[in-house]
Amino acid sequence: MQRLLLNRLLVIAHDLLLIPLAWFGAYWLRFNLESIPSEFVHQSFQFFNYALFAQGLSYFFIGSYRSMWGFASMHDLVKIIKAVVLGGLFLLISLYFSSVSQTLPRSIIPLYMILLVASLSTSRLAMRWLRDLVIRQQHASAERVLIVGAGTAAEGLIRDMLRRNIYRPLALVDDQNSKQGQEIHGIPVKGTTQDIPLIVKSMGIESIILAIPSAKSSEVRDIMQICESTGLVVHTLPTLQQVVAGQVTVDLLRKVSLEDLLGRDPVNLDWHSIQKSINSQTVLVTGAGGSIGSELCRQICKLNPKELIAIDNCEFNLFTLEQELENDFPNLILHKYLVDIRDQIAIERLFAQHLPQVVFHAAAYKHVPLLQHQIRAAMSNNILGTHIVATAAKRYAADKFVLISTDKAVNPCNIMGASKRAAEVICQSLHGQSKTAFITVRFGNVLGSAGSVVPTFKQQIERGGPVTVTHPEITRYFMTIPEATQLILQAMTISTGGEIFVLDMGEPVKIKSLAEHMIKLAGKRPGSDIEIIYSGLRPGEKLYEELFYEQEELSKTDHAKILRAYPHQITWDTLAPILQKADLACKQHENNLMNEILNQLVPELAVAEV
Repeated sequence: MQRLLLNRLLVIAHDLLLIPLAWFGAYWLRFNLESIPSEFVHQSFQFFNYALFAQGLSYFFIGSYRSMWGFASMHDLVKIIKAVVLGGLFLLISLYFSSVSQTLPRSIIPLYMILLVASLSTSRLAMRWLRDLVIRQQHASAERVLIVGAGTAAEGLIRDMLRRNIYRPLALVDDQNSKQGQEIHGIPVKGTTQDIPLIVKSMGIESIILAIPSAKSSEVRDIMQICESTGLVVHTLPTLQQVVAGQVTVDLLRKVSLEDLLGRDPVNLDWHSIQKSINSQTVLVTGAGGSIGSELCRQICKLNPKELIAIDNCEFNLFTLEQELENDFPNLILHKYLVDIRDQIAIERLFAQHLPQVVFHAAAYKHVPLLQHQIRAAMSNNILGTHIVATAAKRYAADKFVLISTDKAVNPCNIMGASKRAAEVICQSLHGQSKTAFITVRFGNVLGSAGSVVPTFKQQIERGGPVTVTHPEITRYFMTIPEATQLILQAMTISTGGEIFVLDMGEPVKIKSLAEHMIKLAGKRPGSDIEIIYSGLRPGEKLYEELFYEQEELSKTDHAKILRAYPHQITWDTLAPILQKADLACKQHENNLMNEILNQLVPELAVAEV
């Protein structure tokens, strides 16, 4: 505290001492840097007290002495100008009431103000320059970095770097021609992104930072292809929203993720209609502890539901979700039930007790090779479990029932895909029999979901490889979990019932390329540091997935990333007895009969290689 007080007193003394220098310097300038006539020397001393009083008063009002000189900025220059202008006004007012003010040369006060602004600014900038010089010398041992992007984000990042001894920015690159040869805080723009390998080699760069938070994923992929040739670790800034909020700091840097490379442009949603559909509603989510179910719960909680009912048969997943939601949404009315969707008595009781208005059915077994030889598990959970939850929604007059489906339900050649297609058929057949609107949302893989290829590859890379890819040409559709869940909510709001909504998954991704990206993001080289081996297609696995049947009538919706399909429906009278046989076959564990029933429910499976 004493040190702070001493520093402030020194600043005040410095600023006050500059007043006579500027005042008498104005007289000297007025007389062309020659000797000042004696009568004006007397006048300058006579009026100096007015100048000292007026300027000291303005310093107090503006508080120009409060800023730390080592961090002088444009803001401080503005404060200095304000203080000097205010002091000049005080001085004019004081002299107006003086009888001798008529003899004061008119140029003195403007010259005095110019000299005072210049001297106050110069001293602060000199201190800032000395401080930056010391920091740059200290930064000699810091990590040498190249920054990609020379915009506002890069400026904020460099400013933070220069305050701390973590990174040493040496150069920038930017693809805009107008920025070539320019500098940001003394750091030069050395070229374009194409010049990255050459700059890295010539300047001894140790890491690369992407300071382009507004860049699209395709642009990030292109830059990463160039950066990967350097073998350096690449970090990136956070989202554009955080940058706009002024949160650009070194602490927020993170490694480039798979989502950065494979993600798409931000989803533009009609949040007003989504909010209206969920606000003050009782919402039930099955499979609430899973990847999609848990993210659905997070998104729903932001929309102010009346109650949220979370159902899952995994104790740990449900416990984890409970801890997160109760921490993030303390006012949420949350009901957690450790229930299997095949437990008809428990499901019926839950619906009767809570009367949910909106139901999201995300519970399902989804692992293709595992289910390929366990038809009973697939049928009892994915088909009969869906039947139990859907009929409960119908019986207790839910407004909307949303089935989360998969691209593997299209022309399925595996048990898992066929069971999800059968679940779609159930929901389509139930629509129109009550007030409940039954909706299906179909999409491909989500990045990082439990049991998917991404966490599997991550584990293999952490073990040092090899990374196992089933086939060099196999492709899959990918989107992020938040994007998928937000589009599910949007599809729910635009539905009238009975449709299948197909989410625009963009271009399919080669799994081989996915593996190579993940290896490079881990700082390794595919083929040398981490080997990629091809194990052959697994039972029930296709080279590529489809999002809709040829006979499904696709049409556009108001949302660019959502398509609507009206498939051929099976009547409930036809479907009901088949489901009864399926239930009996599961109870009796008749695998052959279950295969027959699955072929009845999904005729296209009969011609597939199972």
